[in-house]
Amino acid sequence: MDTFKTTHGAVRGFRASADVVAVLGIPYAAPPFGARRFREPAPAAAWAGVRDCTAFGPVAPQSAELPGAPVWSPGDEDILTVNVWTLAPDGGSLPVLVWIHGGAYTFGSSAQPDFDGDALARAGLVVVTLNYRLGFEGFGHVPAGGTAHPDNRGLLDQVAALRWVRENIAAFGGDPDNVTVAGQSSGAASIACLMVMDRACGLFHRAVLHSPASPCYTPDIAAATTREVAAAAGRPATPEGLAAATPQDLVTASDRVVEEYRRDPSSGSRHYDPSLYAPVLDGDVLPTDPLAGIATGASREVDLLVCHTTEEYWLLDAVGSSAKVTTGEQLDRFARDFGIPDGLPAGYRAAMPHAPVLDVYLAVFGDLLFGEYARRLAERHALAGGRTFLARFDRRRTGPDGTVRAWHCADVPFAFGAIGKDCAAFLIGGAPTPADHDLSARMVRAWAGFAAAGDPGWPSFDDSTGQTEVWRTEDGDEDEVPAPLRTLWAGADFPLLRP
Repeated sequence: MDTFKTTHGAVRGFRASADVVAVLGIPYAAPPFGARRFREPAPAAAWAGVRDCTAFGPVAPQSAELPGAPVWSPGDEDILTVNVWTLAPDGGSLPVLVWIHGGAYTFGSSAQPDFDGDALARAGLVVVTLNYRLGFEGFGHVPAGGTAHPDNRGLLDQVAALRWVRENIAAFGGDPDNVTVAGQSSGAASIACLMVMDRACGLFHRAVLHSPASPCYTPDIAAATTREVAAAAGRPATPEGLAAATPQDLVTASDRVVEEYRRDPSSGSRHYDPSLYAPVLDGDVLPTDPLAGIATGASREVDLLVCHTTEEYWLLDAVGSSAKVTTGEQLDRFARDFGIPDGLPAGYRAAMPHAPVLDVYLAVFGDLLFGEYARRLAERHALAGGRTFLARFDRRRTGPDGTVRAWHCADVPFAFGAIGKDCAAFLIGGAPTPADHDLSARMVRAWAGFAAAGDPGWPSFDDSTGQTEVWRTEDGDEDEVPAPLRTLWAGADFPLLRP
C-alpha cells in the first residue's frame, strides 16, 4: 500500500525500491511567510482527497546550489515539509530515525541525494527527513520580537516536525515511542539545543550527533548581526523594516555581510569562516547553552551517540569557505581572535613537526569548532548520568589527486548507505571501494542498532573502558594528524562565543 492517512489528510508515495515506500514533501506546518513570517510555525491546512507526495517540497530561502539538490526560487513558500521512507507497513511498529540536515544554519535541505533514506529503511527503520527555516528567516533576531517574533524559529520548526512524527508516524509503520533524532554539523548542534528545550521534551528518546558545531550566540551578538544585515539590505533594523525586506533581500544582504568579513582580516573571529546565524540563548525557546544544560542532567533520559571526524576543517579549506592561515604570525592572530589558550597552537605544532602552518591551523580550528565540542558534549552527558557512545570517523585513502581526508561531512553518506551516489564522489574521493562498502554497512548497522535498542555495537562511553569507536577501512591510510590533544584544551572555557 502506497497511501497513508495523516492528521491533515491522505498522502500517496511511491516505491523507492522493491521493499521501501517513499512519501515526499508532506506539509507539517503552514508556509511561514506573509502574516506568518518571523512567527512560530502554524498548523498545516488540511486537504481533501489524496495528496500526491512523490517529490520533495521547496527548500528554504538560501543562495546555495548544492550538487544534485533543488535550489530555492523566490516565491517558493510551502517549505516546511517532511519526507518518509518505510518498509511497506504490515502492522508492525518500527523504530523511527528523524534526520536534521546541516549547513551552518544557512543552507541545505532534506532533498540532498546523500540523505536518501532507502538503505536505512531497509535496515529496519522508518526514516524521516525535514526542511526548516534557515538564515535570517529561521535564526535572525527580530528586535523587540518577543512572543510575536521569537528567536530560534528554525528550532521551533524542528519541534513542530517532531510533533508531526509523534502524531502521524504510526500510520507509516513507525513507533512514536521509539524515536531517534539524528543530524550533522548545525543539524547536530540543533539537536543539542533540542535536548535542553522544554518544548522538545519527550518528542525523542535517542540522539545521534555527527560533528556538532559550536557555538550558540548571545542576544547581543544576534542583535548586532541583525543591524549589519538590515543595513546591507537598506532597511531599518525594526520588525517593520525587516518584514518589508523580501526573503531574497535578506539572503543577498547576508551574503554581502559575509563577504565583508572575508575581505577584512582585522574583523575578528568571523573573518576566518563567517557564520552569521546560530541558535540564540534567548532564555525562552533556548533556555540555556546546551553544554551547560546537558551537564546538569537536563537530557539524561536521552541516549546519546556522538561522532566527529579526524580532519574536520580540511573540507572547509578545500571548498574555499575558510581564510588561509599560512604564517606563524597569522596563526597567533587567529588564536587571539578566538581566545584560544596560550600555548595551544604551539602544542599542535610540536605534535605536527613536519606539517605546514596551514595544516596546524586546520587541525586547531577543526577541534575548536567540532572535535573538542563534540567530546565535551559526550563527556558531560555521561557525567550527568546519560548513556553515551562516542565515535570518530577516520577513513582516508590516497588517490590520484592526493590524500582523501577524513573531513567534515565525509561520514554522512557512509552512515546513510549512500556512498555510491554521484554527490558523494567529492566527499569520499571518487568511486567507493569494496572496503568502503563494508565500512558503510557497518555504520548503517550501528545507526539502526542504536535507534532500535540503544546499542550501536560498542561499549558505552560511561563504563570503565570509555571506548571511542574509530571508523576506518582496512585498506585505509594511517593517521596523518595527531589524535586531538585534549590536555591543551583544558584551559578553554567552552563554549567560545564569537562576536
